[in-house]
Amino acid sequence: MRSGAFSEEPSAASEREPDEVPAELPTQLRWRVSTGFAALKCGVTAVLVLAAVFLADDRRALTALVVAALVAGGYALRDVLAPVRLAADPAGITVVTGFAGHRRLGWDEIERVRLESRTRAGLRSELLEIDTGDTLHLLSTYDLNARPADVAADLARIQAISGSPR
Repeated sequence: MRSGAFSEEPSAASEREPDEVPAELPTQLRWRVSTGFAALKCGVTAVLVLAAVFLADDRRALTALVVAALVAGGYALRDVLAPVRLAADPAGITVVTGFAGHRRLGWDEIERVRLESRTRAGLRSELLEIDTGDTLHLLSTYDLNARPADVAADLARIQAISGSPR
């Protein structure tokens, strides 16, 4: 699924060769959930809670609204507690794990970073896969607030700076 916030023009990151290391680019990068998207989740939670208050007489509607508010609130809380989903530097990466935990991985622990792209029902979705052999970390456009292809190119560039073999 492609967000309307991103243009279809390829970025400078996707036009670079992975081994090409421009000096002007940073060596430490962080990708976080969009604050607007997190605010939207908080707003949806608030609307669901208000609807539950006004429909308190109807038990079925109240139950459905409370469950929906809890789910939306859980997703919003995760965005507040762990907004940074991926961070990279020459020593390795830090990925979000579980609800709001983080795990530090050195470049030598990462077996593969790849882009998974699928088209279903006419919609294209991309995921960034970070495979450690034991765990697989999947990050979407919404997790990264960037195209996974651009993030993969940036990770390859930072890994090249570190001198770690791929």
